[in-house]
Amino acid sequence: MPAFRIVPCLDVRAGRVVKGVNFRHLRDSGDPAELAVRYRNEGADELVLLDVAATLEGRLAMLETVRRVAEVLDIPFTVGGGVRGEEDAAALLAAGADKVALNTAAVTDPPLLTRLAERFGSQCVVLAVDVRRGPAGFQVTTHAAGRLAGLEVCEWVARAEALGAGEILLTSVDRDGTGRGFDEELLATVRPAVTVPIVASGGGETPAHFVAAAQAGADAGLAATIFHQARVRIEEIKRALAAAGIPVRLEERT
Repeated sequence: MPAFRIVPCLDVRAGRVVKGVNFRHLRDSGDPAELAVRYRNEGADELVLLDVAATLEGRLAMLETVRRVAEVLDIPFTVGGGVRGEEDAAALLAAGADKVALNTAAVTDPPLLTRLAERFGSQCVVLAVDVRRGPAGFQVTTHAAGRLAGLEVCEWVARAEALGAGEILLTSVDRDGTGRGFDEELLATVRPAVTVPIVASGGGETPAHFVAAAQAGADAGLAATIFHQARVRIEEIKRALAAAGIPVRLEERT
């Protein structure tokens, strides 16, 4: 069984890390490169950087910010924001990303997942899925969770995997920034639909929340606020996971 991964997330706007609640009310949380070094040294397994304004502003994630962060990392690094085609993905990978995340573009042009997987390898292609609960169940959203895509989440992730997505970044918009824990029902619903790794996102606050996410079917847990505000240490989460019988990497980094 692969080790469960702890993944700090840098939501970036105008070159600064920001964080809010339910994708709204963003506040400054620091410098991306400085936080990246801190999390790497604290034992993060991977890092995700999402340019939260890129799609809304019709542009690609800021390459200079990506380069600055990539220069200080020696752990896998995923970048998302404004990817519209193969050349956008190529630019992010050339700037230092190991994986590229896309949401709106994949919904608009699903075969893009295949083109990216064929050109760069499926291990580089992360499908970001922002999900809201509604009367019709779990619904996929796009444009920074501002629009319903008219897609049921399990059908969408299964199709995306078949098209070439190598990982699913599954975010509960309803839980984002709330500290109420990952949406275990969402994770348990999506897990049987795909065989690729699922990264749980939205609501993780305590070590117990990460344990619950792993038990619900996640392969990794992503969080932002708790790490930015030093509410909990990465090592503390990993030790809780290990105590629950979930494999983790506990080696120290300096």
